[in-house]
Amino acid sequence: MKKYFLLAAVITVICSCGNKNKEQAGSVAEELPQVKIMQVKSDLLPQTEVYTAIVESEVKNNISPNTPYRIEKILVEVGDQVKKGQSVVQLDASSLRQLKLQVENQKLEFNRTRQLYEIGGASKAEYDNAKMQLDVMETQLRQMSQNTQLYAPISGVVTARNYDNGDMYNGTPILTIEQINPVKLLINVSETRYRDMKCGMGIDIALDAYPGETFSGKVTIVYPKVDEATHTFPVEITISNNALKVRPGMFARATVNFGSEKHVLIPDEALVKQIGAGDRYVYVYNPTAKTVSYNKVELGKHIGKTYEVFSGVADGSYVVVAGQSRLANGRKVEVVK
Repeated sequence: MKKYFLLAAVITVICSCGNKNKEQAGSVAEELPQVKIMQVKSDLLPQTEVYTAIVESEVKNNISPNTPYRIEKILVEVGDQVKKGQSVVQLDASSLRQLKLQVENQKLEFNRTRQLYEIGGASKAEYDNAKMQLDVMETQLRQMSQNTQLYAPISGVVTARNYDNGDMYNGTPILTIEQINPVKLLINVSETRYRDMKCGMGIDIALDAYPGETFSGKVTIVYPKVDEATHTFPVEITISNNALKVRPGMFARATVNFGSEKHVLIPDEALVKQIGAGDRYVYVYNPTAKTVSYNKVELGKHIGKTYEVFSGVADGSYVVVAGQSRLANGRKVEVVK
């Protein structure tokens, strides 16, 4: 009888353990994180970049005399169009008039000495000395003439006037003249695009001053050196400005089209931001192992509700779009609809 009760007790314990193991197994199965997945595909996407810059004049000249003079008259105003070689500033000419008189007197003296030298009434040294003095004074006269009458070195627009008539020149340029047809932009482009930038490329330009209007530009200079600190290189864009609508100082956006490239598109819901960092990750599902991997991705442009991805997710992969909170790299998951 005792043996019967002992056997019954053993069977009860075994059954109880078996049931407990089954419950634990069921509990483990229930603990698998449930996720929703989506298959992603690659697509041919336009590669455009937008760069901001300030419009600059093609050429900028500051107009100043070589020596301090009193300003007799400024002949142009801010906003005036000037031609190359046009007289723009008249400085005090009193010293010039005095020097002109001295030059005339020296010419008379030289002619008198030359005549005496020709008939033997003056020595060679006297003749050479009179000639040298005349040459020096004529050189001074030419220099002073250039400094008392200032001319526009380029055709352009007067953009600054820093004195009034009668002021003494003190070192600040009297006028600034800028050539604004054409105008130019200087943008800084990532070194990853160095091989794609070519002189002559057409560029679309948008200006805040003219909403909804597009201006045409083209690449005129691709600078040969990459900045070691920023890993960018300068590119100069020239804008034809026959109507003179574009002015220096305007804020501009230059859109550069680098063609099209095939890249994977992933939905916004798939992105996971790493805490304490700016990096973005995606959980990629492995259908064979039923596990997920935690992949860092390099993002491109945001297109609708998707992101262009340069690396981290292969074409045709399955990405987790819901249920990421309980996931970890290599963890097994249960896929739900």
